[in-house]
Order: sequence, then structure tokens, then C-alpha cells
Amino acid sequence: MKKQRFWKGLWSYLMIVAGSALYALAFNWFFSPNDIAYGGVTGVAQAVNALLGAPSIGVLIILINVPLFLLGWRLLGGKTLVSSLAAMALSSLFIDLFASVHAFAPMEPLLACIFGGILTGSGLGLVLQQGATTGGTDLCARLLKLKLQWLPMGKLLLLLDLIVIALASAVFRDLHSALYGIVALYLSTLAIDVVLYGFDHAKVAYIISDHPDAISSAIVQSLDRGVTVLHGAGGYSGKEKKVLLCAFKQRQIVALKQVVNECDPTAFLIVCDAHEVLGDGFHPHGKNDI
Repeated sequence: MKKQRFWKGLWSYLMIVAGSALYALAFNWFFSPNDIAYGGVTGVAQAVNALLGAPSIGVLIILINVPLFLLGWRLLGGKTLVSSLAAMALSSLFIDLFASVHAFAPMEPLLACIFGGILTGSGLGLVLQQGATTGGTDLCARLLKLKLQWLPMGKLLLLLDLIVIALASAVFRDLHSALYGIVALYLSTLAIDVVLYGFDHAKVAYIISDHPDAISSAIVQSLDRGVTVLHGAGGYSGKEKKVLLCAFKQRQIVALKQVVNECDPTAFLIVCDAHEVLGDGFHPHGKNDI
């Protein structure tokens, strides 16, 4: 058991290192040389460095994050903060390290914001997947997530980072820099949610039919999905009805429609998006799920 925990912990920190390095590389490669305003503490550090010329962006990130981590220590607990401190320190050190090793040349700003947004989001997603943050607005978003559990992490980060971009654009006095930054942030949030929640979003179907037993059996046998029977009644007729509830993968939607149509062509079918489904046949429950 101890050996299993050791390897699991080692893998977690390796993912944090990889995510921090990817985030730093994307920032140095795409955002910094093209003067694209980025959100979060990194964006604040970028603006301060542009105004003062010193200290380095990595050092500024660490200095700004200190009060945020003191707050987070009380609200998130020591274990989460240790991994987050590691991620913040690593991403800051990687930013300064990559900048000292190689100076990336400017490129087409649109390409920079597209690929920079995707890569920074992927890096942040790897870090957040391990229950850590890189500090800054990532940490603020994780704190807010304790109260706003229904809101995806990517959307929380987008809201906070938009505020920072607005402030940074005022410092840079460059509207185009801010607009490119907004595009990059949007792509970053999409990449974060893909890493955290996956490409194959789940769906939920509500089925109202006069042949609920036949439909239920067909779904279980053909799609290998469980079905929950809800008891309802018609609002107009008052007649009792069985409502079938079924969570399934997005790629199974055509098969589900065919099953329902074959059993009862007059069935009432409602399909809704499900942000996340946890349990048997989907993602397992995790203690630090976000």
C-alpha cells in the first residue's frame, strides 16, 4: 500500500513538473516576445516588469503569490498548498530559465495567441488535474471553486483573468495586445477543461414512454448503460408515467435514439448536456475532484 502511494505521489509530481514546464515554455515562446497581455499573476508580473525593467518576471510571480498562498494555507489545507507551492516555484523558475537560455523571436500575433493559449491551458490543466495550482488566479479560482462548485474551473479562470487583462491593457496602452490576450485566454480555458474533463462529454436522456420496460431493457443490453426509473404524472391528464433517466457518452447518442425509436416511435425523448458524470462506467470519484 505504501509503495502504491509512493508511485502515485511520484507520478503526480512528475505531471506537475511537466505542466509547469509547458506553461513556462508557452509564455516565453508566444506571449512575452509578442507583448501579448496575459492574465493572472503572470500578466501582472509581465506588466510590472515592462514598467520597471526589474526584477525578472519569475521573481515577481513568486513575490505576488506569497499573500495568496498564506490565505490558501488556511482554506485549502497544507497538502494542496505544498503541491501548489511546488508548481508555482517550478513555473516561475522555468520562465526565468527558458528566458536565460533562449530568446524567442516575435511572430504573427494571431498564431502566438492561438498556440500560446492552447499550450498554457494544457500545462495548467495538467497541474490542476493533480489537485495543485500555479498560484495567482489559479489559486483564487480553486478557492472560489469551494463555493461555486457548479462552475467549471476554466470559466472561473477566464473571469479572473479578464480582469487582469483589462488592467494590463491600461498599462501597455495597447488595445490589440489585450484583444489577443482575450483570445489566448479563451483558448486556454477550453484546453484546461479538455484536460480536466476530457473530449467526450456525457449526455443525460429523459425518456417518457408507454413501454418503459422494453426501452429500459434494450438500453441496458445494447448500450451497456444503466437506467433509473423516475415516477411522474402527466400535468394535464394526471396519468402516472415512468420516466427513464439514462447517462451515456456523447458518441452513443445515435444508438440511443435508434433503441428508443425501435421500442416506441411515439416516445418523448429529451437529451441534455451533462458537465460531468462520476461513477460506474464513467470517471471514478476523486477526493480532490475539481
